[in-house]
Amino acid sequence: MRLTEIEYNDAVPIDGYGPGFFRIGGEKVEGSLVVLPSGLSAWGGFDDTAAILDQAEHIDVLFVGTGPEIAHPPAAFRKACEDAGVGVETMASPAACRTYNVLLSEGRRVAVALIPV
Repeated sequence: MRLTEIEYNDAVPIDGYGPGFFRIGGEKVEGSLVVLPSGLSAWGGFDDTAAILDQAEHIDVLFVGTGPEIAHPPAAFRKACEDAGVGVETMASPAACRTYNVLLSEGRRVAVALIPV
């Protein structure tokens, strides 16, 4: 098997996660967060769409990690994102981290909003 080092350019991949935290760029970040093309910030949950909608023109797909289990986001959250042109894909947070990193490495226009496991 041939291994190729992944280059993320200026984007920030997710290095890891654990109970109540995520590791991004070598830094441990506790609580829910959103990683956007402009950087990362705390995320207040499904009622907090301001930062996501502010970056909508730079995002094609938002991966939503709903913690250890998959759960559906509120319809109002999905509608606000989709009305702004951002597709929403919901999955458990570990899967959202992996999917985000893979598409980010391909140069895709992605973002991720995560609830910790």
